[in-house]
Amino acid sequence: MRLFYLCLVFASVIGVLLIQGAASCGCDKLRRDGAQQHAEEGSDSAAPAHKYSEGANGRPQGQMVLIAGGPFWMGTDDPGIPPDGEGPRRLVHVDSFYMDTQEVTNQQFQSFVNATGYITEAEKFGDSFVFEGILSADRLRGTCCLRVLRMFTDYVAAAPWWLPVKGANWRCPNGPDSDITDIPDHPVLHVSWADAGAYCSWANGRLPTEAEWEYACRGGLEDRLYPWGNKLNPKGQHYANLWQGDFPNHNSAEDGYMKTSPVRSFPANAFGLYDMVGNAWEWTADWWAVHHTTERQRNPVRRRCLQTFDLCRFSFRRTDKVKKGGSYMCHKSYCYRYRCAARSQNTPDSAASNLGFRCVAEGKTFFNIQNACENNKLA
Repeated sequence: MRLFYLCLVFASVIGVLLIQGAASCGCDKLRRDGAQQHAEEGSDSAAPAHKYSEGANGRPQGQMVLIAGGPFWMGTDDPGIPPDGEGPRRLVHVDSFYMDTQEVTNQQFQSFVNATGYITEAEKFGDSFVFEGILSADRLRGTCCLRVLRMFTDYVAAAPWWLPVKGANWRCPNGPDSDITDIPDHPVLHVSWADAGAYCSWANGRLPTEAEWEYACRGGLEDRLYPWGNKLNPKGQHYANLWQGDFPNHNSAEDGYMKTSPVRSFPANAFGLYDMVGNAWEWTADWWAVHHTTERQRNPVRRRCLQTFDLCRFSFRRTDKVKKGGSYMCHKSYCYRYRCAARSQNTPDSAASNLGFRCVAEGKTFFNIQNACENNKLA
């Protein structure tokens, strides 16, 4: 029954792509049947909040850096993908916080699992979504949805390339015939929003808010596309692990990587943060919404509040969480979301072969979320 459901999901994805005509890598369309329950029962906050010190939190030295708070212009008035709610450009102030210099790695997540016995949601479901371009021919022949893909190939030029693979999870990113033995320093994948939050809590931190994440991504630069500026490859140098070539058919890997890369493989931004765009998408604390106030805000975080039906996207909003940064699958022709202002979404229990996270922790002040739907405003 579950296999039938997953195949039906893919058929639905194809239909949505036909109607929307939107350029996307498709990973924001991945859904599980438990998504609604998560939306109703999930936490509204970015908590738990903890203060951080390099000596007390049990992290490797230098794993986090202090991001000095301040005001910045969030979003953009020149959105690359308007339906994603990238605008309007708005003034936001964030307090100081610490942030992981890199995405959480397989080795770090392994330490967490060894210490706690934690079982991820992908492991509980028994499968996770994998990009077909990294699967072997034998694995492709064994996927339940290949027939559905073939059925719609004649109708959709860019058929979905996401396949549910039984046994795929953070330990086996491409299915049971794969493992992470040789990639301990790559970002951990196939982790849901709850999985990411559990790790951060164990590490005395939490997931960043979208505002914190974007502030950190910009690295002190104002109105720039990328963490390093406006040119994608300054002086011919690659600054992020992205897709080069004809997506999804051919990745020329001009940046040196076909899939994920070891963290810190590319230059850090001015705040000392690596892979803020590309490599793996990163979960944030915020619930998804596409309409934002233009009033000045301080430490905003989007809470769930009321759910509304979005006729354009044929789904209920506020059942998804915001993710930022794009991944190694991003290409301008299909997923121009490797910009600081760009954003996308997934249901909290989603897991995929391009979705990871990093944590933040409190600096001098504790993060405070008011018990109201509106965000705090500057006095």
